[in-house]
Amino acid sequence: MSAEQRQTNGEVHVAIVGAGITGLAAAHRIISTNPAAKVTLFEASDRLGGIIRTEHADDYLMELGPDSFITNKPGGIQLCEEIGFTPQLIPTDNTFRRSLVLRKGKPQPVPDGFMLMAPANPWAIATTPVLSIGGKLRLLKESFVAAKTTDDDESLANFVRRRFGKETLERLVQPLVGGIYTSDPEKLSLKATLPRFLDMEREFGSVTKATLTEQKRQKAKSRQPGSSGAAAEARSGSGARYGLFTTPVAGLSSLVEALEQNLCSSGRVTICTSTPLHSVNQSSTSAASSHTVAGNWTIQLADKTSHNFDAVVVTLPTHKAAELLPAEQFSNLRNSLNAIEYASSAIVVSGHRLNDFAHPLDAFGLVVPAIENRKVLAVSFTSRKFPNRAPDGHVLLRTFVGGAMQPELLQQSDEEMSASVSSELKNILGMKAAPQFSRVVRYNHAMPQYHVGHLDLVAQIENQISQFPGLQLAGSAYHGVGIPDSIASGRTAADRVC
Repeated sequence: MSAEQRQTNGEVHVAIVGAGITGLAAAHRIISTNPAAKVTLFEASDRLGGIIRTEHADDYLMELGPDSFITNKPGGIQLCEEIGFTPQLIPTDNTFRRSLVLRKGKPQPVPDGFMLMAPANPWAIATTPVLSIGGKLRLLKESFVAAKTTDDDESLANFVRRRFGKETLERLVQPLVGGIYTSDPEKLSLKATLPRFLDMEREFGSVTKATLTEQKRQKAKSRQPGSSGAAAEARSGSGARYGLFTTPVAGLSSLVEALEQNLCSSGRVTICTSTPLHSVNQSSTSAASSHTVAGNWTIQLADKTSHNFDAVVVTLPTHKAAELLPAEQFSNLRNSLNAIEYASSAIVVSGHRLNDFAHPLDAFGLVVPAIENRKVLAVSFTSRKFPNRAPDGHVLLRTFVGGAMQPELLQQSDEEMSASVSSELKNILGMKAAPQFSRVVRYNHAMPQYHVGHLDLVAQIENQISQFPGLQLAGSAYHGVGIPDSIASGRTAADRVC
């Protein structure tokens, strides 16, 4: 049957390149919304899930990639609801729901209520040891700083210096945001990453005024009959909005496994692991078509065998996607995709006895300002965030190294990196004995950098993609780096090809 005949009958065969969470979400969306659709999922590695990877060792549950996802973005929760996975989700433990930040070599609490750069508790700012008196006064003056009148994109660093001052940037915002994006704040686009703060400035003239106004609204709402404490719980703590995060009780890989089972049970999804591709090509007939699903797309495998599809969704990092698209057909698109830069990072996962630390580790983690000149970006106290991640009396740590600010640290061997992290844990947290185990996980060129102008670049890519009906791009490089963003990206791409 030809592509045109299949489309007339409502049948469409879609290739999805990449079986990370984006590709899996796209596949699920296609078979859920089009009962005549078939999907072939191509994955170069021998496993599904991409950077999501849960493993077990000596009664430790280790996340080797992300360890949770946020719930105020709908993508993750919607997908879990659709596959019946929601009962498996657990919230963060509120016992130690706060963050620490390094100040002159010592861990200090992030001021209570300070969420990335939204100060909800002026008294906590006034009494924090993290900032100098001058730094506190400058931060608290934010309500009197004139709002920007233009809509041009600006860096995170410029926005924070303009509204809160240099010290707040260096001591609080850079390490807190850097732990999310592993980026240089001088280059990071605020409009593409944290637009809600621009909205606060635009609507209220001040981030502080917006935060305190919202706080009053939530308090009034919580006093209404029938209200719950969920909103207050979500706001509690410091550093990030930890009350909004969730994870599967058995680890994030269990979500991947549930998705795989759902796809396979449909009978309409073929999963091809250990199957690297050579190219994605569009035929001359499909190039002339104006339909959303053009047909006659050819996937050529690394072994040079070829398969034809009605549409293709590529969910790879942009530089890898560009490699698959032949230059003679996709020159401009390739150039745009390669314009998105990526950073590399590593996670050192280690297990310890809790009493081997002088510090009580009474928080969810520690972030490290670049001006501290340490060899780690952050340390997540993973077993303090979620239960059953470590045996009783033990703690599981995830220490982050590298990123855009310290790429040279990734030149270390695994042994050197583990030794360096252990040295930092001794100096910062008072670690008194070697870890029970230590494992290095590297993510080379894996974190897209949302530099100033990112949204314009993405708009350019989307305009260029529109010239190739039946081809879609999805993933963390476009409209958000988190798991819900990646899922939403995959679902949007699926809707556009079916």
